[in-house]
Amino acid sequence: MTSLGLSSPARKGHGESLARREARWGYIFLSPWIVGFLAFTLIPMVATLVFSFTNIQLTSSEPVRFVGLANWQALLADERVWSALRVTFSFAALQLPIAVIVPFLIALLLNSRRLIAPGLFRVLFFMPYTVPFVASVVIWEQMENQTSGWIDQALGFFGIAGPNWLNDPALIYPALVLLGLWGVGGGMIVYLGGLSGIPGELYEAARIDGASWLRQLWHITIPMLSPVFLYTLVLGIVDVLQYFLVVEIINNGTGEPGGTTQFYNLFIYKELWTYGDEGMASALAWLLFLITLAITLLVFLAARRWVYYAGER
Repeated sequence: MTSLGLSSPARKGHGESLARREARWGYIFLSPWIVGFLAFTLIPMVATLVFSFTNIQLTSSEPVRFVGLANWQALLADERVWSALRVTFSFAALQLPIAVIVPFLIALLLNSRRLIAPGLFRVLFFMPYTVPFVASVVIWEQMENQTSGWIDQALGFFGIAGPNWLNDPALIYPALVLLGLWGVGGGMIVYLGGLSGIPGELYEAARIDGASWLRQLWHITIPMLSPVFLYTLVLGIVDVLQYFLVVEIINNGTGEPGGTTQFYNLFIYKELWTYGDEGMASALAWLLFLITLAITLLVFLAARRWVYYAGER
C-alpha cells in the first residue's frame, strides 16, 4: 500500500512532464505558422491601422504626423470610393451565386452511381485548378479576344458573330464569370467531400418511402450539405470582395470598359502604388475589412436559420 502511495506522485509528476514536453513540441511545430501569422498578417494589419490615421506617403519627404480621422473623412466623401464599391458589389451579385452553385451541380454529377469512370472526370475537372492563376488568366484573355479568340472563332464556325467580350460593358462581367469557372475544381472537391459524408441509409429510407430524386435532393442532400454551402459562401464573399488580379492583368488596371472593372481592390492598389498615399490606402483597406467582416457576421447570424448540423437535435 505504501509503495503504491509513493509511486502515485511520481507517476503524476511524470505525466505532467510528459504533457509539458508534448505542449512544447506542439508549439515548436506550430512556430513557423505563428511566425508567419505575426510577420505577414497581424503586424501588417496593426501597421495599416496606425497608418490610416497618419499622413504617410511613399513619394513625400514630409514628416509623418498624426492626422486623426482626416483620411477616413476624405474617403467617405470621395465618390470614386462609392463607385468602386458599386462595381464590386454589382459583380459580386453575378459571380457569387454561380461560384456557389456550379461546383455543387458538378459534384452531384460526378457523385452519380451511373457515371462511368468518375475518377477520370474528377481529375479532368480538377486539373485546371492546378494551373497557375496568372497563366490561366492570360489563356482566357486570348480565348475571349474578339479577333483571335477561340470562343469567337467557334461561334463563327456556326455563322454567329462573336461579341467583344472584354471591351463591351454589357459583356465584361459574364466574361469574367466565365473565366472564374476555370477554377471550379477546388469547390467541386469540397462538395464531393461533403456528399461522401452523407449517410447512405437516409437515401435508402427515402427510396423505400417512394421519394423521387428531386425530393431526396431537397430534403436530404441540400440540408446535409448546408455547412458546406456556408463554408463556400463565406470564402466566396471574401474572395469576390478582394477581386483584383484578373482585371489588373487583362486591362492593366485601367477600369475599362467604361469604368466597369474599377474594382475596390484595384482602387486601393492605385491609391498606394500610383499616387503613393499610404495613409489613404490603409484607410481604404480597413474599410474593406470592416465591410467584409460585417457581411460575414450577417451571414453567420442568418445561417442559424438554414444551416443544419448532424449533431444538433
